[in-house]
Amino acid sequence: MKTQTNFSNTPYWHDDVGLTVQTTALAQLSDSVDVLIVGSGFTGLSAALTLARAGKTVAVIEAKRIASGASSRNGGLLGPSFHKLGIQGLVDNFGQQTADDLLKESLKGYDWLLNFIETEQIDCDLNRCGRFRGALRPAHFKNMVLQAQSLADKLDYPVDIIEKADQHTEVGSAKYHGGVVYTKDASLHPAKLTKALIQLCQKAGVTLVEQAEVGKITENLAAFKVQIAQREIKADAVLIATNGYTGDVTSQLKKRILPIRSSMIATEPLSAEMMHSISPKLRTHGGTDRLGFYYRPSADRTRFLFGGRAMSYQDKPHEYYQYLRQNMCALFPQLQRSAITHAWSGLVAYSFDHIPHLGKKNGMYYAMGYCGSGVARANYLGHNIALKMLGQGGETSFDQFAFPSKALYSGNPWFMPTLLRWHSFADKWGF
Repeated sequence: MKTQTNFSNTPYWHDDVGLTVQTTALAQLSDSVDVLIVGSGFTGLSAALTLARAGKTVAVIEAKRIASGASSRNGGLLGPSFHKLGIQGLVDNFGQQTADDLLKESLKGYDWLLNFIETEQIDCDLNRCGRFRGALRPAHFKNMVLQAQSLADKLDYPVDIIEKADQHTEVGSAKYHGGVVYTKDASLHPAKLTKALIQLCQKAGVTLVEQAEVGKITENLAAFKVQIAQREIKADAVLIATNGYTGDVTSQLKKRILPIRSSMIATEPLSAEMMHSISPKLRTHGGTDRLGFYYRPSADRTRFLFGGRAMSYQDKPHEYYQYLRQNMCALFPQLQRSAITHAWSGLVAYSFDHIPHLGKKNGMYYAMGYCGSGVARANYLGHNIALKMLGQGGETSFDQFAFPSKALYSGNPWFMPTLLRWHSFADKWGF
C-alpha cells in the first residue's frame, strides 16, 4: 500500500467550520472574576455557559487556541457510553444496584445533550442514525446479545440483533460475525457543536482568553490566585476542565488520568454507491476490537471517516495515517484505492477505574476522565459540575467514586505505547 504524503494534518471538520474566535487579550482580563475555568473544550464551555447564565462572571483560559483540543476533533459519535467494563464487569466490580445506577446515569447524560441541542436550536448536523457494532469473534457475538438483552430489560434503550447472515444489510465488511444495532445512537459535527457553544458562551458574557498558559494556582483565604504569564487573577472558584491535556499545574489531577492520543483519517469524496457499500444505512459503526476502531460517513455523506487509538503519545500523523488506513482497508477492501485527504489527532483521557469523575480537590473543582466517550459525558458533566459550584444540585451516580491513581504514576503514560501495541497484536490474533 503506497504511503501518501499530501494529506492535511488539520481535522476534516475544520474545513467548513471556522473556529477563529474573537477573544479577550490577557492584558485586558479583569483582575478578579467569580469563576476561572482552565480548558476550553466541551467541559469548560458547558460549565461556563451554565455559570454565566446564573449571573456569575466567568473567564475561560486556554493555553493554546480556544477549542483546539479533542472536543472539535473527535469522531462525532454520540451515545450513552455505558462503560468500558461492560455490564457484567460493572456488576462484578460494583454490584447490581450501582451498575444499574451507572447505566441509567449514562443514558441520562446522553438524553440531556440531545435535549440541549434541540432546545438551543444548535445546528450541528445531529442525526439519529443508530450505531452498528460488529463482533470480531463468534464468542463476542454471544456476549453482545446477552448485554443487549440486559440493556433492553433495564433501560429505554432498544437494540436490534443482527445475525451474521444478515449483517450485509448493516455493514459492507465480511470481518464480523454478526452484531448489534443500538437504534438510539446518533452522530453530529463536533466542530459545529463546539462553535455553537462558544457563541452561546460569548452571548452570555463569558470571557475567553487564549494563548494563556496557567503557571500557578494558589489558594488564598476564600479565593484563589491564578498566575498567567505576568498577570495574577483573583478567582472565587476555579474549575479544571483539561481532561487529556491536564498538566503539572494540577499535578494531583494529572496523576489520576491516562492521556491517550486518538486519531482519525478522512477519505476523498466517495460515490454514493461506494458509501452505501460500506454503510448501507449510513450509521455510525464500531467493533469489539480492544483498541476500539470507530467509523462513520461524514455529515454530508460524501466521505468515510475512520478513527482509533494512535500508538504514540506524540502527534505523528504519518504513523497513524498508515496504521488507520491499513485497518480501514482490512475491514473494507473496496477502499484500497481511495485517497486519504486528512489525518489528525487529539488527546482523550481515561481514568484507572474507567469511570468519569467530577468533584473538588485541593479546593478546586474538576470534571474529566471520559474514557474516549466525551461528547455526551463532557457536556453533561460540565453542566453538572457548574450546578455543584452554584449550590444547585448537580449530583450524579459518578459522585460516589473516589478518583483513583496508581502507586508511582506521576501522569506520564510512558507505558501506553507498549500496552496499545499488545492490544493491537491481540486483536490481530484473536486473543
